[in-house]
Amino acid sequence: MKKRQVSYQWRLREVMAEHGMFATTELVPLLGARGIALSPSQVHRLVTGTPERLSLSVLAALCDIFTTDPSELITTQGANVGLRKKVTASGESLSPATLAALRPKRARIIDPDQ
Repeated sequence: MKKRQVSYQWRLREVMAEHGMFATTELVPLLGARGIALSPSQVHRLVTGTPERLSLSVLAALCDIFTTDPSELITTQGANVGLRKKVTASGESLSPATLAALRPKRARIIDPDQ
């Protein structure tokens, strides 16, 4: 199975600009009218930053305010990531069996008086 790296882009600021809204404080009463109580500083962080966690009720309220769907507020990308190969200094690839043979063995200290 190939590994995939996923990323996302938060576009709230761009969507606000498309709707002629340039001040983050304009969003506070609109969210409040939809039952979302966020302080002006929280709304500022929501607009200017990229949230790692987002309440679905906040997302739904933003979609309602801008009459859009979540895919306009959040764009996602996914790309295959190649697996790293173990290579020696000479440039040859190492198999897992070869790597196991190269691992150091645990030392065992024996008391000579016993």
